[in-house]
Amino acid sequence: MPIMKEFSYEEIEAATGGFAAKNVVGKGSHGCVYRTRLRVGTGRRAVTVAVKRASHPQGEAKLANEIAVLAAARHLPGVVTLLGVAAPPPGKPPLLVMELMPNGSLHDLLHRSPRPPPWPRRVELALDVARALRALHGAAPRVIIHRDVKTANVLLARDGRARLADFSLAVRVPASGAPAPPPAGTMGYLDPSYTEPGRLGPESDVFSFGVVLLEIVSGRKVMDMNASPSSIVAWAVPLIRAGLARQVFDGRVAAPPPGGVAEAAIARVLAVAARCVSGNVEGRPTMSEVASELRGALESAGWHRRRGMDAVERVYRRVVSWGTRVRAKTTTRRSKVECTELSSGSSEGSSSRADSCPTPSSRSNSIRLTT
Repeated sequence: MPIMKEFSYEEIEAATGGFAAKNVVGKGSHGCVYRTRLRVGTGRRAVTVAVKRASHPQGEAKLANEIAVLAAARHLPGVVTLLGVAAPPPGKPPLLVMELMPNGSLHDLLHRSPRPPPWPRRVELALDVARALRALHGAAPRVIIHRDVKTANVLLARDGRARLADFSLAVRVPASGAPAPPPAGTMGYLDPSYTEPGRLGPESDVFSFGVVLLEIVSGRKVMDMNASPSSIVAWAVPLIRAGLARQVFDGRVAAPPPGGVAEAAIARVLAVAARCVSGNVEGRPTMSEVASELRGALESAGWHRRRGMDAVERVYRRVVSWGTRVRAKTTTRRSKVECTELSSGSSEGSSSRADSCPTPSSRSNSIRLTT
């Protein structure tokens, strides 16, 4: 793992062209993400990185929190790597430097790719995220709760593995003497039992991950206002409990043969998802149990992890990246309503999201319902 470095603010400002709009590759509720090249590590070689910069005072506090949490989680698997920070001069916002995720987000892969991922790939990515959450929940001396687990915050590295990102809402517990933060998260993924600060625990991340599993298997958006019921949980769980798991399978890919090991493996994933989103908080599994079940599903179906993405997926990612840059120069962004950035795109270094970052076109209108 690269040694975390303290960059100079001037170095990053120069590398990003004064935080030019052309270098913006992502946006969030509290800042912008810029793509640039910096010298990192002991060899001082120049590498392409993502730089996160706060855009308002509240964003500065969230970015400072993200830096603290990522610094504590740097040794954990499946978490986006913090490469360094830059202490700002007076009147300037802080900067966070992290590894760039060039292949978009899990949300993009599920909802925007013309070639939806096959079943083994879906379970592999779910297992990556489960292992990351297992590591966060087992962190010492203080457990880390992400609080915003969703497919838009799962990014794909160069090797095709999933990384959990965007720790702006994350907390480390217990924090001696510090009051618990108010509930926060994204509508559709947010645990309905997490309604007051005292209810915060790993179980809330487990619920959100259960929603992610339902989204991975079904390919359906977590909140679909054109469907009834609109919630993916309210739609999928009754079908799973009624023994109709096949009706939840994503219809864009070939369903596995009835009665086969592949069908049983996917049904096993859905059974885990239903347990994760249970209204009985005490009955939810730990992320250790979830990871074990997902690994068992992979092995029982005879699926083995691939080395990265296949050629078609790599080409698609490059085309999407190029197309995003072209559209940023020629089109305006669509308006959207967000609740802590509701699955409208991906996070660090992927597609754009609304805030006050500089853009070469007009920005989206967004409404944040939680903080």
